Amino acid sequence: MSALPKTKHYITPEEYLAFERECIDQKHEYFDGEIFAMSGASFRHTLIAASLGRMINNQLFERNCSAVSSDLRVNIPETGLYTYPDIVVVCGEPEFEDQEFDTLLNPILIIEILSKGTENDDRGKKFKNYRRIKSLQEYLLVSQEEIHIEHYQRQDNNVWTFKEYTLPEEKIILTSVNAQLTLANIYAKITF
Repeated sequence: MSALPKTKHYITPEEYLAFERECIDQKHEYFDGEIFAMSGASFRHTLIAASLGRMINNQLFERNCSAVSSDLRVNIPETGLYTYPDIVVVCGEPEFEDQEFDTLLNPILIIEILSKGTENDDRGKKFKNYRRIKSLQEYLLVSQEEIHIEHYQRQDNNVWTFKEYTLPEEKIILTSVNAQLTLANIYAKITF
């Protein structure tokens, strides 16, 4: 006699948000009725995220833009994904899903720091979802294993261009927020 297959319990976005707002010790992503626990970050990951956030915010200080950390959830209403990008930049008035002001709808720039467990998803399914955000203009994928950054930029007619950077002296021009990043500074405290 074989065991009956387990049925998945799908939850609504409202159930997810209620659960997530009560959960204080771990973050979770939500997609297609399922909740996915997020793993912790490595030391390299946190150093890179801190450097990126500091560099971007220093350049945006007197502008109506802000870079925030992975504590701010982003929702893509067209696909239903709720996620926590490593760095999110919003310009102008932030748009939130509800009056809790913890789920952003209009990022202009998203940065993900790659790990072995998330790399395929960050390049594939997640980027496919991110491209549905009308306000999103740029997407960076930052390696923590080597000096390597992939820069995707939205052009006219919803075409995305790609450029990669591998040399410490290279500069990434973030046209959406009129800022630049030097790879040497991003990876300044990282030993490979």
